[in-house]
Amino acid sequence: MGTLVSESIDMEEGVEGTKQQHPQPQKLDAGALFVLRSEGTWLHSGYHLTTSIVAPALLSLPFAFGSLGWVAGVVCLTVGATVTFYSYTLLTLVLEHHSRHGRRHLRFRDLAHDVLGPRASKYYIGPIQFLVCYGAVIANILLGGQSLQSIYLMARSDGNGGGSTMKLYESVAIFGIVMLVLAQMPSFHSLRHINLISLVLCLAYSACATAGSIYAGYSSHAPAKDYSRPGNGEARLFRAFNAVAVIATSYGNGIIPEIQATVAPPVTGKMFKGLCLCYSIVVTTFFSVATSGYWAFGKQTTLVPRWLLLMANAFTLLQLSAVAVVYLQPTNEVLEGVLSDPERNQYSTRNVVPRLISRSISVAIATTIAAMLPFFGDINGVIGAFGFLPLDFVIPSVMYNLTFRPPKRGATFWVNTAIASVFSLVAVVASVAAVRQIALDAKDYRLFAEV
Repeated sequence: MGTLVSESIDMEEGVEGTKQQHPQPQKLDAGALFVLRSEGTWLHSGYHLTTSIVAPALLSLPFAFGSLGWVAGVVCLTVGATVTFYSYTLLTLVLEHHSRHGRRHLRFRDLAHDVLGPRASKYYIGPIQFLVCYGAVIANILLGGQSLQSIYLMARSDGNGGGSTMKLYESVAIFGIVMLVLAQMPSFHSLRHINLISLVLCLAYSACATAGSIYAGYSSHAPAKDYSRPGNGEARLFRAFNAVAVIATSYGNGIIPEIQATVAPPVTGKMFKGLCLCYSIVVTTFFSVATSGYWAFGKQTTLVPRWLLLMANAFTLLQLSAVAVVYLQPTNEVLEGVLSDPERNQYSTRNVVPRLISRSISVAIATTIAAMLPFFGDINGVIGAFGFLPLDFVIPSVMYNLTFRPPKRGATFWVNTAIASVFSLVAVVASVAAVRQIALDAKDYRLFAEV
C-alpha cells in the first residue's frame, strides 16, 4: 500500500501539470455543514468504519461457507477482505487528492460529480447510495426486532411460559422507538463514542459465536460433521452465487466519503490509519466466526449453551442500533440540506424543529416497512448486490484510474481494470441470484408475518 500511495503522489504531480487551475471550494449546504462536521481524528474514523462494516451480518458467514465448502469459502473471504481494503484505500487517495487541491468532497455524490460527471452522480451514485443506506437501516431495525424477540422468548421459556408471546412486529416497533431517540444525534461526528462501544460489542458477540461454535464442535452430543455442499445442479450453483454475494456484501460500506468527511483537516493519511484499525477488527471477527462456525456445524445446526446464546443476542441487539444510526446519516444529511438554514445556528428553533420532525418520520417509515415486510432481507439482497458491490468494489478503481491516469503499461491500471470488470460481473450474477431467491420464497411472503 505504501508503494501505491507514493505512485499516486507521483502521478498527481503529472496530473497537476496538465491543469491550469482548480475549482474553488463550494459553499456548504446545511446537510454538509451540520451532519458532516469535520472535527474527528483518525481513531474516530476507525470507529465509524468498523461499525459500518463489522455488523451482525457477519454471523451468516458460516452458512455462506456451507454453500461453498472450505477452499472456496476461505478464498472468497480472503479476496473480499483484500479487494475491499485496496478499494477503500484507492477511494481515500482520490478524496485526499481533491482535498489537497482546495475541493474537499464530503459526500459520495459530490465526488462522483467531479470524477464521473453530473449524470452519473445524479442518476446512479446518489440514488444507489440512498437505497443501500436506507435499506440497511430497515434491515437493521428488522434484525433488531428479531434479536429482541429472541431474547424475550428465551427469557420467557425460563419462566412459567404463561401469557401471550411477543409478536415480531411488536418487537420491531420497540426497537424503532429506540432508533427514534438515537436518530436525533446531531452529526456523524457525535456518534464517535457510540461507535467505540459498537466496536467493543462486535468483538464481544463474535467471541460468543466463536466460543459457542467451539463448545458445540467438541460437545459429545454434536452430530457428525457434514461438509458436503447441499443441493445439486442449478440449485447448488445458485446457492454458491448467493454465498459469494453474502460474503462480498458483508464487507460493504458505501459511505467512505461521508466517514472521511468527519475527519478534521488536514486529512492526508488519517483515513488509511482508520482503515488499518477497522480491518484488524474485520480480519479477527470475520475469519474466527466463519471458520469456527463452519467447522462446528457444517451443514447442520446444533445447540450452544442458552446463556451464551442470550449474551450474543444482547450484544447483537445493542450493536444493531449503532449500525442503523450510522447508515441513517446520508438520509439525515439530505433532509438537513433541504429543510435547514445554514445561515442559522444548528441548534436554533428554526433548525431543530424540522430536524426532529423529518428524522422521526424517516425512522417511522423504516420501522413500518421492517414490521410489514419481515422478508425484507431477500429484497435487501438485491439492493446489496446492485448497490454495495458497485460502490465498494467497482467505482473506487474507476475513480482512481480517471483521477490519477496511471500509465497503461503499469500494473496499477490493469489491476484496477480487472477488479472493476470482475466485480461488475459478480454484481450482475449476484443480482440474478438474489431475484431468483425472491421468486422461490415469494409463496411464503405475508405482511406482518412471524418468521
